[in-house]
Amino acid sequence: MAEINFKADEHPHIRYNPLKDEWVIVSPHRLQRPWSGQVEDSNEDEIPEFDPTNPLSPGVSRPNGKKNDQYTGTYVFDNDFPALKEEGPDPPDSDDPLFQMKPGKGLCRVMCFHPKSNITVPLMSIDEIKSVIDKWIEQFNELSKKYLWVQIFENKGAIMGCSNPHPHCQIWASCFYPNEPRIKCKNQRIYYEKYKRPMLMDYVEKELKNEVRIVDKNEDFVVLVPFWASWPFETMVLPRKHVLRINDLDEKQKISLSKIMKSICTKYDNLFKTSFPYSMGWHGAPTGSEIDSDCQHWVFHGIYLPPLLRSASVKKFMVGYEMLANVQRDLTPEKAAEYLRNQPNIHYKVK
Repeated sequence: MAEINFKADEHPHIRYNPLKDEWVIVSPHRLQRPWSGQVEDSNEDEIPEFDPTNPLSPGVSRPNGKKNDQYTGTYVFDNDFPALKEEGPDPPDSDDPLFQMKPGKGLCRVMCFHPKSNITVPLMSIDEIKSVIDKWIEQFNELSKKYLWVQIFENKGAIMGCSNPHPHCQIWASCFYPNEPRIKCKNQRIYYEKYKRPMLMDYVEKELKNEVRIVDKNEDFVVLVPFWASWPFETMVLPRKHVLRINDLDEKQKISLSKIMKSICTKYDNLFKTSFPYSMGWHGAPTGSEIDSDCQHWVFHGIYLPPLLRSASVKKFMVGYEMLANVQRDLTPEKAAEYLRNQPNIHYKVK
């Protein structure tokens, strides 16, 4: 029997995610048929610039009776229905290892990116995106003095559970270390102690030499599909110079990050000619009581997790085997990066 040589774009295999110490199944043989990522009508409703019934619009009253400022740029307010609160009683101590509780104090805020409801990140100017980054840093600087973790994240699109089309994100600050960054911290530290280098700086350096998973890059940032990506068109934004936290960025880096954000969001939208849904957020070194600790193993980075797979209306479901056993994907990260990389940098709505 003739020996068959392994080909990553043909044969099933598993890939290791060193950030989370877990594996991803890759089944490219399921996509050997011609790519059928046909463009379909997204049936998106036209969103007006201003909707007086939208609680995120400038000057509009929210359900709790509070009125938004007549803002003309970014706008931040405390979440009217927060998941975390600053005050409240602590749960009782328990010696039982099976029934443990700890305080879950924190603060939740909403941040509007732009006064117009129909202007998403890829349709913003670089200056407008930089204003968003500046506001993120302003919020981070305030909240990081008190809280161990400040999570900036955006849910975009109804398919991601976002009920409001107005461009906005959320900022949750917590007294505890959330699971995802806690696991990343542990594995980055193990790598750093073994190799004396930050894991993600070694990783981005090797990806730049390889190039097959690079979507776009500039002087300061790289956006790529991770080798271990779970979602079909998942991407990661990485700095080319070691940065611990978002507030360590200088003016030049903030402009570069604005350009990378506009680029990846434009390519996403252009892929299926739709306002591409995703969840995204930023991870970096912890703050609060850990602000002065040795965090050289950490690297500031962004993650985009979009659910779409083959068209504007066909998504990837993480169900069944993924929930009970192991994450699995068909489209290889290399092929996903190629599809995204080949998209124009001019948004399809811009004539």
